[in-house]
Order: sequence, then C-alpha cells, then structure tokens
Amino acid sequence: MLKPLRQGLPPLDPAAVSDAASCALPARYEAVREARRFTRDTLRQWDIGDRFDDVCLVVSELVTNALRHAVPADIRPADGLPSVRLHLMRWSERLVCAVRDPSHETPVPRDSDDFSAESGRGLFLVDSFADSWGWHPLAGTLQGKVVWALFRMPVAG
Repeated sequence: MLKPLRQGLPPLDPAAVSDAASCALPARYEAVREARRFTRDTLRQWDIGDRFDDVCLVVSELVTNALRHAVPADIRPADGLPSVRLHLMRWSERLVCAVRDPSHETPVPRDSDDFSAESGRGLFLVDSFADSWGWHPLAGTLQGKVVWALFRMPVAG
C-alpha cells in the first residue's frame, strides 16, 4: 500500500520508514474530526510534538478538500462507505501526511485575495504550514489520487 504513496514524493528511502499508520474515513464531514483525532493520537504515540499543531491543521485541510472536491455526491450515502484514506508516515527527519481520494482531478489552489472568506484557502494553508506538498495519480488497480504534505522534523540531539 505504501508504494503508490511514495510515487511523486520527495526522495525518501522506503526502507527507512520508522512508523506508518493509516485509517479509512467515511464520506461524511464528521470524518475531518476523526482524521484530526487519529492524527493527534498517532503523533502522541510517536512522540512528535514540535509540529503537532501544523500537522493537525494540514490533515484537516487535506481531508476537507478530499471530501468537498474529490468525493462525488452520489457516494455520500448514510452508510458511510470509506472513500478517503489518511496515511501518516514517519522517517527519522520527515513526516508525510497523505490523503487518498477517488478523484483524478488536479488539486488547484484558489487565487483569492479575500482572506475573510470561510472557504477556498485550504491548499494555501497546506502550502503555508507544510514544508512541501504535492499530489500524484494512483497507479495499478487503485483509482484516484494522493495529495501529500511533508514536514521536516527536528533531529533528536
């Protein structure tokens, strides 16, 4: 499962992944809260506190964007079938948050000067708080894309 997530990411040695965790999220906006809780619990377990708030904010934005723009309205039934998946991967000096969704559409930051708007700033926030971000289409039998954000972690010294 991690192989498609590494495609398009900055160079990272897959053998050096020290931790990885993922969770399926239902096609409901309540899933954003579930993603934050999962991220908070995972980062606490991994003893990552330095970028905690930044990572949780970015995860919230990535999951919100996936639910709002990448999940077709006809698969938002009450049955809550997972259509979005959150992956967290940690290397010694980097953390990657990746959100997989069923869409093939390119995520595009909105060009807006209205900073008081309640929506439309998600990728701007991701770009502001993560060290880098990007996306790539999934390959093989997996449909959709992955949008990822990379955080540099301080080296324990």
